[in-house]
Amino acid sequence: MNLNINDIEEKGYLDISVNPSLDLFHEIEKLKKEKNAVILAHYYQDADIQDVADYIGDSLGLSQQAAKTNAAIIVFAGVQFMAETAKILSPQKKVLLPDLKAGCSLADACPADAFKKFKALHPDHLVISYVNCSAEIKALTDIVCTSSNALQIIESLPLSQKIIFAPDKNLGTYLVKKTGREMVLWDGSCMVHEIFSLEKIIQLKKKHPNAQLLAHPECESSILQIADYIGSTTGILNYSVNNNGQEFIVATEAGILHQMQKASPQKTFIPAPPNNACACNDCPYMKLNTLEKLYNCLKYELPAIEMDPMLIEAAKKPIVRMLDISEKLGL
Repeated sequence: MNLNINDIEEKGYLDISVNPSLDLFHEIEKLKKEKNAVILAHYYQDADIQDVADYIGDSLGLSQQAAKTNAAIIVFAGVQFMAETAKILSPQKKVLLPDLKAGCSLADACPADAFKKFKALHPDHLVISYVNCSAEIKALTDIVCTSSNALQIIESLPLSQKIIFAPDKNLGTYLVKKTGREMVLWDGSCMVHEIFSLEKIIQLKKKHPNAQLLAHPECESSILQIADYIGSTTGILNYSVNNNGQEFIVATEAGILHQMQKASPQKTFIPAPPNNACACNDCPYMKLNTLEKLYNCLKYELPAIEMDPMLIEAAKKPIVRMLDISEKLGL
């Protein structure tokens, strides 16, 4: 069979038709066993992909799993910076991404050349970069963080330490408020988390007066100010499970609702409305991955993440430092 390798460059994935009669869940499970492969999926993936994954989590949990897995092949159902992180932590393993065009608006908002110049303006500052950035930015970073551990990592540093925080200005602003520390912030943001409408959320809360608003710290400050809980995707999920509330408005990418509903089927979860006419708040990059693309990716072991060894070595140090700090702090 022709693998249509050229399509990977043009389309980002193997454009091979899949027999519609195939039970893809069964076929993927079979391929995983044959190839000693593991599927890591982010909470923002489609429900079918989450259901076939070996591990579902946020950026911190996925990084930890990528670092410790014994599988020969890692299929990363997420976006490119996540697959890059897996390759950085396990360069000897084959890391696959169903669609190479599954990028990230936040990572795109921080080009390496521009950030290098920005960093040079603050030579006495330590750089903490949110994991949602390219490998090139990680290579310019001292410590990587995620939304799950950013607060604890910052608080673990001496008060005298000056900090650059990149690339998310909304998360950075939230951390400045929580820690009381001044930080130099890069002006980047996530297209999904900036789209929520404060006015529509307030109207929705009037219709559901008992509903609690759960928000990701990548949201704008106006949204966070009225939130009942602010946390990572894992934090939001855990809060909804452990809280006695029965209704929740969720201000993050809608993919997380699948796990929330599975964990608490008796509760009601309402996606926070965006400020446009769309009825959803999906990340278009996350949703580029499909079950069919994942099947082809695992079957043909393409597309694979390839990275320069020197870049891997430079980008690995701040990630390992994050994992070490997280382990010491029990995160």
